[in-house]
Amino acid sequence: MSTEDQAQDAWAVMEKFYRAEAAYVAAGGFGKASYDEVATYLDPEVVLYQAPGLPFTGTGTWRGHDGLERFLATFSETWSSMEFLEQEHWGDRDTVVVRNRVRFRARVTGQEVDTLILQLIRVRHGRMLECRPFYWDPTTITTATSHS
Repeated sequence: MSTEDQAQDAWAVMEKFYRAEAAYVAAGGFGKASYDEVATYLDPEVVLYQAPGLPFTGTGTWRGHDGLERFLATFSETWSSMEFLEQEHWGDRDTVVVRNRVRFRARVTGQEVDTLILQLIRVRHGRMLECRPFYWDPTTITTATSHS
C-alpha cells in the first residue's frame, strides 16, 4: 500500500470516528447514548493526550476504551452539541494531522463557540491509536463552559 493510500485510510477512519463522536455527544453521552460505534474506531491501546486547563481534560491522559469513554462522558457533560464546519487533513503513513473548525454549544451556558482544533493522530490497523489535540483559543472555551 502506498503512503498516500495509508494516509487516506487513516483519514477515512477519522471521518467515521468524528461522525460517531458527534452523534454520541448529541445523544447526551454517557448513560444516554451507546458508546459501541465510537469504540469501533479505537485501538484497544488508544491514548488521548489532552492539554491541561480545559474543563473536560481531567488528568490530561486518557487510556484504552474505558479511558476514552470516561473522557467522552466528561466531554458530553460539557457540550450539548458539536458540529464540524471545516476539516483539512494531511497524512503520512499511519499519521494524519487534522485541522478542524468546530462549533460547540456549552451545556451550562448555552453559548456557542466557533474555534479551531489541530489534532495529531496515529492510526494502527484501521483504528485510532493516539490523539493529541491542540486548541486555538482555550480561554474562549473555558469562558463558554463556566458557570456565571
